[in-house]
Amino acid sequence: MKTEQQHREDIVQFGKLLHQTGLVAATDGNLSVRLEGGRILCTPTLMSKGLMEPEDLVVVDCQGHKSHGCREVSSEIAMHLLIYRMRSDVHAVVHAHPPTATGFAASGMALDRPLVSEIVVSLGSVPLASYETPGTPELAQALAPLVREHDAILMANHGVVTYGASLLEAYMNMETVEHYAKIALVTHLLGQQQPLSDHHVHKLREIRMKHHNHNSVAAGQGKD
Repeated sequence: MKTEQQHREDIVQFGKLLHQTGLVAATDGNLSVRLEGGRILCTPTLMSKGLMEPEDLVVVDCQGHKSHGCREVSSEIAMHLLIYRMRSDVHAVVHAHPPTATGFAASGMALDRPLVSEIVVSLGSVPLASYETPGTPELAQALAPLVREHDAILMANHGVVTYGASLLEAYMNMETVEHYAKIALVTHLLGQQQPLSDHHVHKLREIRMKHHNHNSVAAGQGKD
């Protein structure tokens, strides 16, 4: 089990990666990790994810109230808390504005066509949640119907949220969404898409299920 300090260092590291790879700009985005006792360690509001230090992070309770930290909590913490409540297997959440994927979201287009086998295995599909004002309970409500069945969600006219059993997995899911969006954009520019057949998608989803079951067992063993 990692210590809180190690989680702080991880969030700072992946915040820098988000910024360096152009998945966020300025003070965009936020990251969080589930700690013991129902606490959540999260990035503060109005701070570049490329300039954070471990002591800049904030700890909140399960209601989103700050319990520790010198900076203020992001208004989008409700989105993170919803995901943690609905998915006991999730221990980290990343929200970012990757340009290509956010372009799809701003165009009202989900990334839900099975165009690449690796994407079907890693993410299944990436649905589109309807637009609600960022940082409001309505945004969390828009995400709620999609959280249990997906590990990444586009938010209309807003950005992307991804999550996983670890911060590494949540971050990798974000990279994968943007990579997939770039591939999908090329197919749109070429004017031709050739989705995988239902038969092949079914076989890939079986692989995805086995992968998830294996990870769940491994995660459970790691906690003993």
